[in-house]
Amino acid sequence: MAEGLRERAMRGDTVRGAMVFEFFSPGIAQILRLAGAEFAMFDMEHSGLGFETLKTLTATCRGLGIAPMVRVPRGEYHFLARALDVGAQGVMVPMVESAVQARAVAEATRYPPTGRRGAAFGFAHDDYAPGDVAAKMRAFDARNLVIAQIETERGLDAVEEIAATEGIDVLWVGHFDLTNFLGIPGAFDSPAYHDAISRVVAAGRLHGKGLGFMATDADWAARYRGLGFNVLAAGTDQGVLMNGYRAILAPLGEAAR
Repeated sequence: MAEGLRERAMRGDTVRGAMVFEFFSPGIAQILRLAGAEFAMFDMEHSGLGFETLKTLTATCRGLGIAPMVRVPRGEYHFLARALDVGAQGVMVPMVESAVQARAVAEATRYPPTGRRGAAFGFAHDDYAPGDVAAKMRAFDARNLVIAQIETERGLDAVEEIAATEGIDVLWVGHFDLTNFLGIPGAFDSPAYHDAISRVVAAGRLHGKGLGFMATDADWAARYRGLGFNVLAAGTDQGVLMNGYRAILAPLGEAAR
């Protein structure tokens, strides 16, 4: 992971990255780095991405100064610990809805004595290298970023308790799901949605946590940075590609036929 990324995220510094749903190619990490990203968030929740491919993707980030991270399907130990063991340096957990869930996520992603993550060294996550095990555990606990998504009405109701949980580093708003569960699908101008955003921001600031959001264009990125979100990912990758091609092809219109 880029040096100090977790600390910077929790301090409120702007941390830039990208969410990757579709283009799990060997060159994607370098392409994102050249675009200015500091992390790549590979999605396992909606994409069909598996652990073998994730392991390859994390390896392509080595030496580039870009942190490989992953959104796991759910906040269960066998997803979280395995994602970290194959090389992810951060995990995003969908639909965190209680302090109990948040504590379970924190335990699964931290080594003893603060957590319950199982030990395996000389593997992908430590670059197969020998070394002092106790020092490695301290270093990886300090490095790995743990993100709880607030994207349901239950998560919103418990956001203060989730934010207070030691081991949760970033609160990330899943904006589409949040509007769905608030009964206002896609209504991002709704007062209820704005109130929800304000509540998440306040909880994060109170407890010294980073605030995350995926922006689909530059206007959204600027707007949510202005609201206090500091861990910002561009996405979706398929949408970015489509818009780029459309910008070249659309002006041709009928002349192309």
